[in-house]
Amino acid sequence: MTTVGVGMVGHAFMGRAHSQAWRSVGPFFGPPLTPVMTALAGRSAERAGAAAATLGWASVETDWKELLRRDDVQLIDICTPGDGHAEIAVAALDAGKHVLCEKPLANTVAEAEAMVAAAGRARERGVRSMVGFNYRRVPAVTLARRLVADGRIGTVRHIRAQYLQDWLADPEAPFSWRMDRDRAGSGALGDIASHIVDTAQFITGHTLTGVSATLETFVPERPVPGGGTAPVTVDDAALFIGRTDRGALASFEATRVATGRKNALRIEVSGSSGALSFDLESLNELWFYDGDEDGATAGFRRIVVTEPDHPYTGRWWPPGHVLGYEHTFTHQMADLLTAIADGTDPSPSFADGLQIQRVLAAVADSAASRRWVDIEGND
Repeated sequence: MTTVGVGMVGHAFMGRAHSQAWRSVGPFFGPPLTPVMTALAGRSAERAGAAAATLGWASVETDWKELLRRDDVQLIDICTPGDGHAEIAVAALDAGKHVLCEKPLANTVAEAEAMVAAAGRARERGVRSMVGFNYRRVPAVTLARRLVADGRIGTVRHIRAQYLQDWLADPEAPFSWRMDRDRAGSGALGDIASHIVDTAQFITGHTLTGVSATLETFVPERPVPGGGTAPVTVDDAALFIGRTDRGALASFEATRVATGRKNALRIEVSGSSGALSFDLESLNELWFYDGDEDGATAGFRRIVVTEPDHPYTGRWWPPGHVLGYEHTFTHQMADLLTAIADGTDPSPSFADGLQIQRVLAAVADSAASRRWVDIEGND
């Protein structure tokens, strides 16, 4: 097999980002499998047809189950709200289709466990699955992981992570599915805290083992287009501390009401002999402190992560020509296609997604019970 037919479910924000990635991965990365944008599935034939024409998909289905019956589709790309992830992924894997599923993996631990079981069954037949934590593929983040693994900051002691947005700071911001627990699972917790938990664990190689948390909903109801209001049943903000399996202390803050902050994912890792700092709003930069340097001149120094030997960047532009948010998805597709062709397990796996889901569940439990909660599945 030299090509893989892709069927994508959903065509809103994430669908657009994924479509851009499927279009660009072949020309820039030349993966061993060439993706073919075979079909897009959406409930409205009119909207799905318009999206397919705009985004480059060859055909349209109004029932995602039809994608599973098509011989020209070998990979299902799930870009729906969280309430659809488990059903689609399990059915696709059992039908022998490779699966890429957007984060968070599911809305509940039980759903994520069912997805991991399906992934295990499929793996025995050579069928692969991956969850889409795209920020792992920011070159600066991957470089940070490499520096930690190489011992450049010594023993990790502190992890500080924030994800600050303000698109819900205005109480008149309209209600959407992201504010409905039944569809989204949670608010800032699942939407953006899942990213900083995964990114922090990816960079450090540590795993969270317990948390103490609080959640807050600052605006309890929001206007509905056409009149009236709807109750907000998810959190606006999540704040929690944690401890890792290697003894590091961690703090996490995720909010969609941080006035003035648009997409500030920030990670700082302090070690026994150095430190690293990253901010997504300057995603081509990594700040590095070498504690072994002379104190008279030591300090954080800026690394512009655009050199040919930096992760992923050599496939794009000359040094200093910066990359953007959309490139992370292209890197994700390149890694997935390579793993499928090589017969290896792509990362992050559904099992990785389940571990994040267990962290989110522990945070919610801690906030509700006002106590420290150990994270299941870490034994």
